[in-house]
Amino acid sequence: MIPVNTPLLSGNELKYVAECIETGWISSEGGYVTQFETQFAQYVNRNHGIAVANGSAALDIAVKALGVGKGDEVIMPAFTIISPAQSIVTAGAIPVLVDSDPITWNMDVTQIEAKITSKTKAILVVHIYGLPVDMDPVLALCEKYNLKLIEDAAEMHGQTYKGKMCGSFGDISIFSFYPNKHITTGEGGMIVCNNDEAAEKCKKLRNLAFEPQGRRFIHYELGWNYRMTNLQAALGVAQLEKMEFHIQRKREIGNLYSKGLKELRGFQLPLVNTEYAENIYWVFGLTADTEEQKEVMVKKLSDAKIGTRPFFWCMHEQPVFQKMGLFKNESYPAAEKLARNGFYIPSGLGLTNEEIADVINVMIK
Repeated sequence: MIPVNTPLLSGNELKYVAECIETGWISSEGGYVTQFETQFAQYVNRNHGIAVANGSAALDIAVKALGVGKGDEVIMPAFTIISPAQSIVTAGAIPVLVDSDPITWNMDVTQIEAKITSKTKAILVVHIYGLPVDMDPVLALCEKYNLKLIEDAAEMHGQTYKGKMCGSFGDISIFSFYPNKHITTGEGGMIVCNNDEAAEKCKKLRNLAFEPQGRRFIHYELGWNYRMTNLQAALGVAQLEKMEFHIQRKREIGNLYSKGLKELRGFQLPLVNTEYAENIYWVFGLTADTEEQKEVMVKKLSDAKIGTRPFFWCMHEQPVFQKMGLFKNESYPAAEKLARNGFYIPSGLGLTNEEIADVINVMIK
């Protein structure tokens, strides 16, 4: 079996985790948490890093820390994982959707301005699969309309936009460290920002909104237990040490697939680059011309014991949101085609060149 993702744990992971166990520092109080926060924030050119339990937790905190609440509108892509929309909805706000660019698979930034109303509080961008959102037009709109920017860079460790790190653009930006990311802590996430007040707010919210001073266990607002453990952070520190190698390897995997599958007919391969970024290939995705073509290819790969994963499903077609009465009669054709016709093939860091060749051979055959 060639799984869709195999993590790479080839550095100091075991050494650092063993140290946590030997010293007894396994909770969120351990020193690796602060070390990971500091080093990761420095890596993406931010003043503050706040380690949390996962990327979805990071989004919950980011939305609340920026004051997004009941009745506010937040513009976001129709095509993404459910987490951003869930964080908006659970805060009492309203997600307003934008269709996808069919070439980059990111939100079509040319459609954002038409969605802005007097209720718009923020724009939430999600960098999808390997290429970043075109950020300059988004930043211009945030300045023009005095909007907050939440940047979901969960899939973009080490990616840049015009030479500037993804994760450095939002009022608050977030990352995920799930096992299929460029660096992993098993589960885990990170909030990064430059504003001191926002950072303190995020730290408070991840820790049940404990007050920094005064009697313990007295609370004046609600937060979450979204802390990262020292064990997870130890993994993160070790992974961060090999970040540049991981980026290089991801691009090697992407280039091998791009060359090996260039004659494949009926499928759109990921864009190698744009004028503002080179693909970092978080995953190697393809979109078929038809849904039937996708299903045939996925079945053939499964028969050959090769794992695949479908693309995200659109927010306006999520049953849970339809039950809430959201997105009635809305349609986003580009996003819908991606959701129906898209899938990705094995592309984890632990994938070997021999396995890549096997996948290519099956697909070409």
